Amino acid sequence: MSCAELTHQAFEAKNMMCAADPRHGRYLTCAMMFRGRMSTKEVDEQMLSVINKNSSYFVEWIPNNVLSSICDIPPRGLK
Repeated sequence: MSCAELTHQAFEAKNMMCAADPRHGRYLTCAMMFRGRMSTKEVDEQMLSVINKNSSYFVEWIPNNVLSSICDIPPRGLK
């Protein structure tokens, strides 16, 4: 699975970890944690794409409200 697919799936309503529908409100902040071997540049580009494409869904009064991190150790059983 690519970084772009993971990022896209994270913002789908069915994958939210709360009982709120994001289509009827706005995000205050976003934290994405990626696990496995992937390029930091690719993650940064995808997060910038999310911010630019979905800027209307984020509040404007919190600057730099998207955080990303990468753990380069893959989950057990994956390479």
